Amino acid sequence: VFQGWILARRLVGQETRYEVEVKTPYRHRFPLVRREYVWVPNTCDCPPLREGGEYLLMAQRHVNHEHTLNRILLRDDGYARPWTPREDRLVREAARHC
Repeated sequence: VFQGWILARRLVGQETRYEVEVKTPYRHRFPLVRREYVWVPNTCDCPPLREGGEYLLMAQRHVNHEHTLNRILLRDDGYARPWTPREDRLVREAARHC
C-alpha cells in the first residue's frame, strides 16, 4: 500500500503501464524505490488512473514462474482511490492494528 503520483501512462500490448512517483509507502512486503512502474493487466482504464493524479494504491508483486519477470501489478479489482488526507489517516490507523 502506498501513495503515488501518476507521472505517465503507456499502453504496452494488452496491458497499461503507469510510471508512478512513490510519495509515501505505508505497508510493503517488497522494497519500493521513488519511481516505479505499476502494471494493469488491461487497456480499458480499470481502475481509472489519470496522469497528474495522486492515489492510494494497493498493488502486489508479480513474479512469473521462470523468475524472469518481477513487477508491481494492480489488478482491475485492486484498490486504487484518489489520495486524500482522510485516506492517509485511515491507512495509518489500520497499519497500527495489522
